[in-house]
Amino acid sequence: LVPHGGGAFSGKDATKADRSGAYLARYIAKNLVFAGIAEKCTVCLTYAIGEAEPITVQLDTHGTGAYPEDVLRRAIDLVFDLTPAGMISTLRLTEPMFSKYCNYGHFTHPDAPWEQTDCSELLWDACEMAAGGWD
Repeated sequence: LVPHGGGAFSGKDATKADRSGAYLARYIAKNLVFAGIAEKCTVCLTYAIGEAEPITVQLDTHGTGAYPEDVLRRAIDLVFDLTPAGMISTLRLTEPMFSKYCNYGHFTHPDAPWEQTDCSELLWDACEMAAGGWD
């Protein structure tokens, strides 16, 4: 779901957007797929040092999206805080939890915050709002 390129996944600093951004990108993609808004989804977030918002947000539903990707992109902005502080808060990245997720890769641990699908209903509502031009 998430291309990672160059990140330091073994670090413990939640403000480092390479790892935290990959977690958030996975969280967003999983929620879009779980909601049935897309059958497949790739989300890529790119951050620059000193910038709170990502410099790019790439979204690809591989032609399976229930809405055009520009609508989905607006819906993501409505539901998710893409800033480093937002990532840390949403995914509880300052909690001491990483030792149980570092074995066998950081993804696919069912109890990890970035593996949850708790935003599905919000995403449908946000897609409806974004498609109607309300934002």
